[in-house]
Amino acid sequence: MHTTLHLPGRRRTCAAVATVLALAALTGTGAAHAGAAGRQALPAGCSGTSPIICHYSVAPGNYDVSVSLGGATAAGQTDVWAEARRLLLPTTKTAAGTSATYGFTVNVRQPEGQPTGQGGTGTAGLDLRFSGTSPQVAAVSVNPAAHSLAAYLAGDSTVCDQPAAPYTGWGQMITTAVGPGAVIANYGDSGESSGSFLSNAALFPALLAKVAANDLVFIQFGHNDKQTAAAAYRNNLTTMITRVRAKGALPVLVTPPVRRLFSGNLLTPTALHVNGVGVNLPAEMRAVATAENTPLIDLTAKSKALVESLGPSASAQLYLRSSADGVTDNTHFSQYGAGRIARLVLQGIREQHLSLTPYLR
Repeated sequence: MHTTLHLPGRRRTCAAVATVLALAALTGTGAAHAGAAGRQALPAGCSGTSPIICHYSVAPGNYDVSVSLGGATAAGQTDVWAEARRLLLPTTKTAAGTSATYGFTVNVRQPEGQPTGQGGTGTAGLDLRFSGTSPQVAAVSVNPAAHSLAAYLAGDSTVCDQPAAPYTGWGQMITTAVGPGAVIANYGDSGESSGSFLSNAALFPALLAKVAANDLVFIQFGHNDKQTAAAAYRNNLTTMITRVRAKGALPVLVTPPVRRLFSGNLLTPTALHVNGVGVNLPAEMRAVATAENTPLIDLTAKSKALVESLGPSASAQLYLRSSADGVTDNTHFSQYGAGRIARLVLQGIREQHLSLTPYLR
Protein backbone atom coordinates (compact mmCIF):
# COMPACT_ATOMS: atom_id res chain seq x y z
CA MET A 1 0.00 0.00 0.00
CA HIS A 2 1.56 3.28 -0.99
CA THR A 3 1.20 6.92 -1.80
CA THR A 4 3.36 8.65 -4.40
CA LEU A 5 3.79 12.27 -5.37
CA HIS A 6 5.66 13.03 -8.59
CA LEU A 7 6.53 16.13 -10.58
CA PRO A 8 6.10 15.91 -14.36
CA GLY A 9 8.81 16.88 -16.82
CA ARG A 10 12.45 17.74 -16.21
CA ARG A 11 12.16 21.19 -14.65
CA ARG A 12 11.60 20.91 -10.92
CA THR A 13 11.53 24.24 -9.14
CA CYS A 14 12.87 24.61 -5.63
CA ALA A 15 9.37 25.39 -4.40
CA ALA A 16 7.96 22.27 -6.04
CA VAL A 17 10.68 20.05 -4.60
CA ALA A 18 10.09 21.61 -1.18
CA THR A 19 6.42 20.75 -1.49
CA VAL A 20 7.25 17.11 -2.23
CA LEU A 21 9.68 16.91 0.70
CA ALA A 22 7.17 18.52 3.02
CA LEU A 23 4.52 16.03 1.91
CA ALA A 24 6.85 13.07 2.47
CA ALA A 25 7.67 14.33 5.94
CA LEU A 26 3.99 14.79 6.74
CA THR A 27 2.64 11.47 5.51
CA GLY A 28 5.42 9.07 6.49
CA THR A 29 5.02 5.46 5.41
CA GLY A 30 1.94 3.42 4.69
CA ALA A 31 2.93 0.74 7.18
CA ALA A 32 2.59 3.25 9.98
CA HIS A 33 -1.14 3.39 9.28
CA ALA A 34 -1.83 -0.32 9.64
CA GLY A 35 -4.76 -0.76 11.98
CA ALA A 36 -5.95 -3.59 14.16
CA ALA A 37 -5.20 -7.19 13.26
CA GLY A 38 -6.64 -8.12 9.89
CA ARG A 39 -7.22 -4.55 8.77
CA GLN A 40 -5.62 -3.56 5.49
CA ALA A 41 -2.82 -1.02 5.83
CA LEU A 42 -3.72 2.39 4.44
CA PRO A 43 -1.66 4.49 2.04
CA ALA A 44 0.50 7.18 3.58
CA GLY A 45 -1.46 10.32 4.44
CA CYS A 46 -4.68 8.35 5.05
CA SER A 47 -6.50 7.52 8.27
CA GLY A 48 -9.84 6.23 9.49
CA THR A 49 -12.02 3.33 8.46
CA SER A 50 -15.41 4.63 7.36
CA PRO A 51 -14.83 7.14 5.96
CA ILE A 52 -11.14 7.00 5.11
CA ILE A 53 -9.65 10.49 4.87
CA CYS A 54 -6.44 11.24 2.99
CA HIS A 55 -4.70 14.62 3.25
CA TYR A 56 -1.82 16.00 1.17
CA SER A 57 -0.12 19.33 1.92
CA VAL A 58 0.08 20.63 -1.63
CA ALA A 59 -0.15 24.21 -2.88
CA PRO A 60 -3.21 25.49 -4.78
CA GLY A 61 -3.30 24.27 -8.37
CA ASN A 62 -4.43 21.31 -10.45
CA TYR A 63 -3.39 17.76 -9.59
CA ASP A 64 -3.63 14.43 -11.37
CA VAL A 65 -4.90 11.94 -8.81
CA SER A 66 -4.94 8.16 -9.19
CA VAL A 67 -6.63 5.89 -6.66
CA SER A 68 -6.65 2.11 -6.44
CA LEU A 69 -9.67 0.65 -4.68
CA GLY A 70 -9.97 -2.86 -3.30
CA GLY A 71 -8.81 -5.20 -0.56
CA ALA A 72 -6.99 -8.50 -0.31
CA THR A 73 -9.46 -10.28 1.93
CA ALA A 74 -12.83 -8.51 1.72
CA ALA A 75 -15.18 -7.03 -0.83
CA GLY A 76 -15.47 -3.26 -0.93
CA GLN A 77 -18.05 -0.64 -1.75
CA THR A 78 -16.47 2.80 -2.08
CA ASP A 79 -17.27 6.28 -3.33
CA VAL A 80 -14.61 8.97 -3.73
CA TRP A 81 -14.96 12.66 -2.88
CA ALA A 82 -12.49 15.54 -3.07
CA GLU A 83 -12.22 18.83 -1.21
CA ALA A 84 -15.60 20.44 -0.43
CA ARG A 85 -17.93 17.56 -1.33
CA ARG A 86 -16.95 17.15 -4.99
CA LEU A 87 -17.97 13.67 -6.07
CA LEU A 88 -15.23 12.06 -8.16
CA LEU A 89 -16.48 8.47 -8.27
CA PRO A 90 -19.95 7.19 -7.37
CA THR A 91 -20.35 4.00 -5.36
CA THR A 92 -18.07 1.35 -6.86
CA LYS A 93 -17.87 -2.32 -5.85
CA THR A 94 -14.70 -4.41 -5.73
CA ALA A 95 -14.55 -8.15 -5.10
CA ALA A 96 -12.25 -9.58 -2.44
CA GLY A 97 -8.71 -9.94 -3.75
CA THR A 98 -9.24 -7.52 -6.65
CA SER A 99 -8.51 -3.85 -7.20
CA ALA A 100 -9.50 -1.18 -9.70
CA THR A 101 -7.65 2.04 -10.50
CA TYR A 102 -9.31 5.35 -11.41
CA GLY A 103 -7.85 8.70 -12.42
CA PHE A 104 -9.02 12.29 -12.00
CA THR A 105 -7.67 15.81 -12.27
CA VAL A 106 -8.58 17.85 -9.18
CA ASN A 107 -8.55 21.61 -8.65
CA VAL A 108 -7.18 22.67 -5.24
CA ARG A 109 -8.03 26.16 -3.95
CA GLN A 110 -7.98 28.03 -0.67
CA PRO A 111 -10.68 28.46 0.45
CA GLU A 112 -11.58 25.11 -1.03
CA GLY A 113 -15.35 25.54 -1.33
CA GLN A 114 -17.05 28.85 -2.02
CA PRO A 115 -14.54 31.58 -2.91
CA THR A 116 -15.92 34.06 -0.35
CA GLY A 117 -15.51 31.49 2.43
CA GLN A 118 -19.22 30.89 3.06
CA GLY A 119 -19.49 27.68 5.05
CA GLY A 120 -15.84 27.77 6.10
CA THR A 121 -12.47 27.87 4.40
CA GLY A 122 -11.75 24.15 4.63
CA THR A 123 -8.27 22.69 5.07
CA ALA A 124 -5.32 23.91 3.01
CA GLY A 125 -4.02 21.26 0.63
CA LEU A 126 -5.80 18.34 -1.02
CA ASP A 127 -8.31 16.21 0.85
CA LEU A 128 -9.77 12.96 -0.45
CA ARG A 129 -12.62 11.13 1.25
CA PHE A 130 -13.38 7.44 0.66
CA SER A 131 -16.83 6.57 1.97
CA GLY A 132 -19.53 3.98 1.33
CA THR A 133 -20.71 0.89 3.17
CA SER A 134 -17.22 -0.69 3.16
CA PRO A 135 -14.69 1.79 1.76
CA GLN A 136 -11.31 0.47 0.67
CA VAL A 137 -8.29 2.29 -0.73
CA ALA A 138 -5.07 0.46 -1.58
CA ALA A 139 -2.99 3.23 -3.17
CA VAL A 140 -3.10 6.95 -3.92
CA SER A 141 -0.89 8.90 -6.34
CA VAL A 142 -0.89 12.72 -6.50
CA ASN A 143 1.00 14.54 -9.29
CA PRO A 144 0.95 18.22 -10.30
CA ALA A 145 -1.02 18.40 -13.54
CA ALA A 146 1.00 19.78 -16.43
CA HIS A 147 -1.46 20.86 -19.14
CA SER A 148 -5.05 20.38 -18.04
CA LEU A 149 -8.02 21.82 -19.90
CA ALA A 150 -9.82 23.85 -17.24
CA ALA A 151 -13.57 24.41 -17.16
CA TYR A 152 -14.37 27.29 -14.78
CA LEU A 153 -17.85 27.66 -13.29
CA ALA A 154 -19.24 31.13 -12.60
CA GLY A 155 -22.55 30.89 -10.79
CA ASP A 156 -24.61 30.97 -7.62
CA SER A 157 -25.71 28.52 -4.91
CA THR A 158 -27.25 26.12 -7.43
CA VAL A 159 -23.77 25.69 -8.97
CA CYS A 160 -21.28 26.08 -6.13
CA ASP A 161 -19.41 23.59 -3.96
CA GLN A 162 -21.84 23.54 -1.04
CA PRO A 163 -19.80 22.75 2.10
CA ALA A 164 -22.49 20.87 4.01
CA ALA A 165 -25.23 18.38 3.13
CA PRO A 166 -28.01 18.32 2.14
CA TYR A 167 -27.43 21.38 -0.09
CA THR A 168 -25.65 20.39 -3.30
CA GLY A 169 -24.68 22.40 -6.38
CA TRP A 170 -24.57 20.77 -9.80
CA GLY A 171 -20.90 21.78 -10.03
CA GLN A 172 -20.18 19.23 -7.26
CA MET A 173 -21.73 16.39 -9.26
CA ILE A 174 -20.52 17.13 -12.79
CA THR A 175 -17.02 16.16 -11.65
CA THR A 176 -17.94 12.45 -11.80
CA ALA A 177 -18.14 12.67 -15.59
CA VAL A 178 -14.84 14.48 -16.25
CA GLY A 179 -11.83 12.26 -16.88
CA PRO A 180 -8.10 12.94 -16.39
CA GLY A 181 -6.64 15.81 -18.37
CA ALA A 182 -9.58 18.13 -17.76
CA VAL A 183 -10.55 19.80 -14.50
CA ILE A 184 -13.58 21.58 -13.07
CA ALA A 185 -12.71 24.79 -11.18
CA ASN A 186 -15.90 25.80 -9.42
CA TYR A 187 -16.02 29.51 -8.52
CA GLY A 188 -19.77 29.47 -7.89
CA ASP A 189 -20.77 31.34 -4.72
CA SER A 190 -24.05 31.49 -2.81
CA GLY A 191 -26.23 34.56 -3.17
CA GLU A 192 -24.48 36.05 -6.19
CA SER A 193 -26.17 37.92 -9.00
CA SER A 194 -24.56 38.64 -12.35
CA GLY A 195 -23.53 42.07 -11.05
CA SER A 196 -22.21 41.04 -7.62
CA PHE A 197 -20.18 38.18 -9.09
CA LEU A 198 -18.64 40.49 -11.66
CA SER A 199 -17.59 43.10 -9.09
CA ASN A 200 -16.40 40.95 -6.16
CA ALA A 201 -12.60 40.57 -6.27
CA ALA A 202 -12.84 37.02 -4.88
CA LEU A 203 -15.14 35.93 -7.70
CA PHE A 204 -14.95 36.93 -11.37
CA PRO A 205 -11.63 38.84 -11.11
CA ALA A 206 -10.04 35.90 -9.24
CA LEU A 207 -11.43 33.42 -11.75
CA LEU A 208 -10.27 35.50 -14.70
CA ALA A 209 -6.73 35.73 -13.33
CA LYS A 210 -6.46 31.94 -13.52
CA VAL A 211 -7.98 31.47 -16.97
CA ALA A 212 -5.62 30.38 -19.74
CA ALA A 213 -6.04 30.22 -23.51
CA ASN A 214 -8.50 27.54 -24.66
CA ASP A 215 -10.06 27.10 -21.21
CA LEU A 216 -13.85 27.27 -20.86
CA VAL A 217 -15.87 29.51 -18.54
CA PHE A 218 -19.47 28.47 -17.89
CA ILE A 219 -21.60 31.46 -16.83
CA GLN A 220 -24.95 30.84 -15.06
CA PHE A 221 -26.85 33.64 -13.31
CA GLY A 222 -30.49 34.51 -12.75
CA HIS A 223 -31.66 33.24 -9.36
CA ASN A 224 -30.41 36.35 -7.54
CA ASP A 225 -31.01 38.87 -10.34
CA LYS A 226 -34.47 39.38 -8.87
CA GLN A 227 -34.50 43.14 -9.42
CA THR A 228 -31.95 43.44 -12.21
CA ALA A 229 -33.08 45.43 -15.25
CA ALA A 230 -32.77 43.81 -18.66
CA ALA A 231 -30.08 46.23 -19.84
CA ALA A 232 -27.96 45.71 -16.72
CA TYR A 233 -28.26 41.93 -16.93
CA ARG A 234 -27.25 41.89 -20.58
CA ASN A 235 -24.37 44.26 -19.89
CA ASN A 236 -23.06 42.08 -17.04
CA LEU A 237 -23.12 38.97 -19.23
CA THR A 238 -21.53 40.78 -22.18
CA THR A 239 -18.76 42.15 -19.95
CA MET A 240 -17.92 38.64 -18.72
CA ILE A 241 -17.94 37.29 -22.27
CA THR A 242 -15.64 40.05 -23.50
CA ARG A 243 -13.13 39.61 -20.66
CA VAL A 244 -13.04 35.83 -21.00
CA ARG A 245 -12.44 36.09 -24.73
CA ALA A 246 -9.62 38.56 -24.12
CA LYS A 247 -7.81 35.73 -22.30
CA GLY A 248 -8.19 33.47 -25.34
CA ALA A 249 -10.75 31.32 -23.53
CA LEU A 250 -14.29 30.29 -24.49
CA PRO A 251 -17.30 31.68 -22.58
CA VAL A 252 -20.36 29.42 -22.43
CA LEU A 253 -23.68 30.85 -21.23
CA VAL A 254 -25.95 28.61 -19.12
CA THR A 255 -29.52 29.71 -18.46
CA PRO A 256 -30.57 29.14 -14.81
CA PRO A 257 -32.30 25.89 -13.79
CA VAL A 258 -35.94 26.24 -12.78
CA ARG A 259 -37.38 26.53 -9.31
CA ARG A 260 -40.06 24.02 -8.28
CA LEU A 261 -43.06 26.36 -8.21
CA PHE A 262 -46.17 24.97 -9.88
CA SER A 263 -49.51 26.32 -10.93
CA GLY A 264 -51.43 23.15 -11.62
CA ASN A 265 -49.07 20.94 -13.59
CA LEU A 266 -47.05 23.79 -15.11
CA LEU A 267 -44.25 25.88 -13.67
CA THR A 268 -44.97 29.50 -12.81
CA PRO A 269 -43.23 32.53 -14.40
CA THR A 270 -41.25 32.95 -11.17
CA ALA A 271 -40.03 29.35 -11.47
CA LEU A 272 -38.93 30.17 -15.03
CA HIS A 273 -36.98 33.25 -13.88
CA VAL A 274 -39.21 36.10 -14.89
CA ASN A 275 -37.95 38.46 -12.21
CA GLY A 276 -39.58 41.04 -9.97
CA VAL A 277 -39.32 43.83 -12.56
CA GLY A 278 -40.76 41.67 -15.34
CA VAL A 279 -37.51 40.67 -17.03
CA ASN A 280 -37.43 37.19 -18.58
CA LEU A 281 -33.83 36.45 -17.65
CA PRO A 282 -33.38 33.24 -19.69
CA ALA A 283 -34.76 35.02 -22.76
CA GLU A 284 -32.30 37.87 -22.22
CA MET A 285 -29.41 35.41 -21.89
CA ARG A 286 -30.47 33.66 -25.10
CA ALA A 287 -30.48 37.03 -26.84
CA VAL A 288 -26.98 37.81 -25.58
CA ALA A 289 -25.76 34.41 -26.79
CA THR A 290 -27.12 35.15 -30.26
CA ALA A 291 -25.76 38.69 -30.38
CA GLU A 292 -22.31 37.63 -29.13
CA ASN A 293 -22.20 34.32 -31.04
CA THR A 294 -21.58 32.54 -27.75
CA PRO A 295 -22.37 28.86 -27.06
CA LEU A 296 -25.45 28.50 -24.87
CA ILE A 297 -26.74 25.60 -22.79
CA ASP A 298 -30.45 26.19 -22.21
CA LEU A 299 -30.62 24.69 -18.75
CA THR A 300 -33.89 26.51 -18.08
CA ALA A 301 -35.60 24.66 -20.93
CA LYS A 302 -33.95 21.34 -20.08
CA SER A 303 -34.77 21.52 -16.37
CA LYS A 304 -38.32 22.74 -17.13
CA ALA A 305 -38.89 19.65 -19.26
CA LEU A 306 -37.51 17.41 -16.50
CA VAL A 307 -39.41 19.00 -13.60
CA GLU A 308 -42.75 19.24 -15.44
CA SER A 309 -42.41 15.65 -16.68
CA LEU A 310 -42.08 14.50 -13.06
CA GLY A 311 -44.96 16.70 -11.94
CA PRO A 312 -45.62 18.57 -8.68
CA SER A 313 -45.15 15.52 -6.46
CA ALA A 314 -42.31 13.43 -7.92
CA SER A 315 -40.21 16.49 -8.77
CA ALA A 316 -39.80 17.19 -5.03
CA GLN A 317 -36.98 14.61 -4.91
CA LEU A 318 -34.82 16.91 -7.05
CA TYR A 319 -34.98 19.63 -4.40
CA LEU A 320 -34.76 19.67 -0.62
CA ARG A 321 -37.62 18.00 1.25
CA SER A 322 -38.39 18.15 4.96
CA SER A 323 -39.03 14.39 5.06
CA ALA A 324 -35.62 13.50 3.59
CA ASP A 325 -33.45 16.55 4.20
CA GLY A 326 -34.90 18.30 7.24
CA VAL A 327 -35.69 21.40 5.18
CA THR A 328 -38.09 22.28 2.37
CA ASP A 329 -36.48 24.33 -0.38
CA ASN A 330 -37.77 24.52 -3.93
CA THR A 331 -34.71 26.33 -5.28
CA HIS A 332 -31.74 24.32 -4.03
CA PHE A 333 -31.00 20.75 -5.04
CA SER A 334 -30.64 17.53 -3.14
CA GLN A 335 -27.60 15.43 -4.01
CA TYR A 336 -29.82 13.39 -6.30
CA GLY A 337 -31.27 16.50 -7.91
CA ALA A 338 -27.88 18.10 -8.43
CA GLY A 339 -26.77 14.93 -10.18
CA ARG A 340 -29.78 15.07 -12.52
CA ILE A 341 -29.12 18.74 -13.32
CA ALA A 342 -25.44 17.99 -13.93
CA ARG A 343 -26.49 15.38 -16.48
CA LEU A 344 -28.48 18.05 -18.31
CA VAL A 345 -25.42 20.31 -18.40
CA LEU A 346 -23.34 17.42 -19.74
CA GLN A 347 -25.98 16.85 -22.40
CA GLY A 348 -25.63 20.49 -23.41
CA ILE A 349 -21.82 20.24 -23.52
CA ARG A 350 -22.06 17.33 -25.93
CA GLU A 351 -24.71 19.06 -28.03
CA GLN A 352 -22.46 22.12 -28.37
CA HIS A 353 -19.43 19.92 -29.21
CA LEU A 354 -17.37 21.85 -26.68
CA SER A 355 -13.69 21.05 -26.19
CA LEU A 356 -14.52 19.38 -22.86
CA THR A 357 -16.49 16.64 -24.66
CA PRO A 358 -13.56 14.26 -25.42
CA TYR A 359 -12.73 14.17 -21.69
CA LEU A 360 -16.21 13.12 -20.58
CA ARG A 361 -16.66 9.58 -19.32
